This record gives sequence, structure tokens and C-alpha cells, in this order.
Amino acid sequence: MPSFKDTFNRPVLSTGMKWLWITAIFFIVDQWTKQFAETHLSYREVFEVMPFFNFTLVYNEGAAFSFLADQGGWQVYFFTTVSSVVSLGLLFWLYTLNAKKEWWLSISLSLILSGAMGNLYDRITMGKVVDFIDWYYGAYRIPAFNIADAVIFLGAAMMLWDSFVIAPATQKAQISQKGQDNQKNEPSND
Repeated sequence: MPSFKDTFNRPVLSTGMKWLWITAIFFIVDQWTKQFAETHLSYREVFEVMPFFNFTLVYNEGAAFSFLADQGGWQVYFFTTVSSVVSLGLLFWLYTLNAKKEWWLSISLSLILSGAMGNLYDRITMGKVVDFIDWYYGAYRIPAFNIADAVIFLGAAMMLWDSFVIAPATQKAQISQKGQDNQKNEPSND
């Protein structure tokens, strides 16, 4: 386990921050697609892409699935604060990771950070988030979302995979390696 001093005394590109280019790319894609939707769609206009997929421009002043959207404005400041704190926490977490050994987790956090920052930017500049992707099946609809929401979902799924598959396998391999090392170091009774 690295010491506190060692954690803050290493090159940035050896940390999970090496993967921040992913954050930048998806932030730009998110903002570009939101601008495109606002430029080419009218509010609540439905543009059918496929029988189960539309583009529909809507605005969300709340959180996921418009949670607290009708609360009179205080929620915008609340979610802006929460997004800011989460983004700072994700940056710190990325800095504590090893870029080579923990690359999957680093990429997942970079994706989550990208989405958080994309929606945070909307909240700061407009007081609401632009959503425009509309998936449905018959009468069942997924609430409209955007690229930022999609990369948050993808990053969270990757993080779960890391937690339940990659990390346990890594721990098992480390325990096995320690056992083998201990056997090599034990004196033989021949």
C-alpha cells in the first residue's frame, strides 16, 4: 500500500489521470450533440430515426428521469453542487490509481467524469440539461437522455464489472502468487 506521500509524489501520467483524454473527447461529443439537437429540433418535436428510436428535444431541470424537476429552482443549485463535488472526487480517485494496473477502472471513472461534467456544464450555463435521445418499445419509454447520461451508464457498468470480476480475479492471483512465493522461501526438510 503506497504511503500518503507516495500517492502525491508521482508523475501524473503514471496515474489514472492518463485516461482523461477520454473525458475530454466524450465531453466534446456530448456538447456538440446537444448543440446540434438545440439547433435542429424544436422543443418536444419528434424526429423519428427508427421505429423504436426518436430524437426529441427536452430540458431537464432535475436529476435522472427528471427527479425533482418541478421544485422551483433550488434543485439546480443542489445538483450543480453535487456534480461539482462528485467530479472533484472522481479526479482525486483517478490520481490515486495506477494507470497501467488499474486501466479498466480508470477508463470507467473517466467516462463517468465526462458525463458528470457534460451535464454540470449545462446546469451552470443554462440551469437545465439538454436531453434528446428517445428510446421506446410500444408503450414503454426510457426517459429522454443525452450522450453524457449514456457514458455515465457505460462507466458505471464498467465499474461494476471491475468490482465483481476484475478486482476479485486480481486479488485471487495475488494471493496465489504470495502463496507460491512463501513456498519458495520456506526451508526444505530434505
